[in-house]
Amino acid sequence: MKVDLFDFELPPERIALRPASPRDSARMLVVRGDELSDRHVTDLPRLLKAGDVLVFNDTRVIPAQLEGTRGEARIGATLHKREGPRTWRAFVRNAKRVRNGDRIHFGHGVSAVASGRGGDGSLLLDFEGEEPVELLLERAGRMPLPPYIAGKRETDERDSADYQTMFAREKGAVAAPTAALHFTPGLMAALEAAGIGHETLTLHVGAGTFLPVKAEDTSEHVMHSEWGRIEAATAERLNEARAKGGRAIAVGTTSLRLLESAAGEDGEVRPFEGDTDIFITPGYEFRAVDGLITNFHLPRSTLFMLVSALMGREVMQAAYAHAIGEGYRFYSYGDASLLLPG
Repeated sequence: MKVDLFDFELPPERIALRPASPRDSARMLVVRGDELSDRHVTDLPRLLKAGDVLVFNDTRVIPAQLEGTRGEARIGATLHKREGPRTWRAFVRNAKRVRNGDRIHFGHGVSAVASGRGGDGSLLLDFEGEEPVELLLERAGRMPLPPYIAGKRETDERDSADYQTMFAREKGAVAAPTAALHFTPGLMAALEAAGIGHETLTLHVGAGTFLPVKAEDTSEHVMHSEWGRIEAATAERLNEARAKGGRAIAVGTTSLRLLESAAGEDGEVRPFEGDTDIFITPGYEFRAVDGLITNFHLPRSTLFMLVSALMGREVMQAAYAHAIGEGYRFYSYGDASLLLPG
């Protein structure tokens, strides 16, 4: 399909620079089939039904944004994907000034050696020393806010908490699974009281999620890969819930992509551990999920293509036009949508 089909105009003032407070006070556009209704995240216990299961991503964002030097050159690095115990693939600003074997100093006693260049322009960085890389990043790194926020304001202390979900446990993401940012302990208690369950999986979100689609046709786009895991017990409980008539509602596109990667043709979710580069566009037949809670995505992005695959492109174009007209807040710190296919 032509990428232009997934374009739309978004006024810059619709981009949220801070999350709603409290988190679950965010607005939520409900798309049920082709019907739209304006609600709030706190309405979820009344919008879902007993036996449904929400599936969250428990990845934890690491301070993956680094500023350093190689000689006189200033180098910026955003870690993208772990490739080994001390090796990360990174998108590097001023990468033309870095050759294989060059050492980049990030301050605070943290340095890394460039060891290879990927087809997507990324570099491999081998961190020096014996301390765990996570400790090095705590000293020298900062939270990797998406470029559409970082380009408008500085990262600050608030972001250390704001850009982390209440489920964050497994360190390794360089971007938050932002749909889950709307959830609070109070909301989870209300969902449990309504008979709505929840499960967690892990998918370490990479910086590739923000890469623009440069191809003219979706068939020409090369999707980035990310590492994920679904435990056997989790898969079994999800399959049992659906067999009893409950719906699996993915919270975030990351949860959805991993569930679909782990599902067989029969719709059963299998245990999973490894990389996935699944690219979901209209025409895809969903196997493992029955709905999705997600934020509002960038035009021409792989994520807008995904929601269009779930609900229909024309439905989502109409939903986004409605959201823009009604003043919904977009992107990572923005409002939510609940997508339930007819």
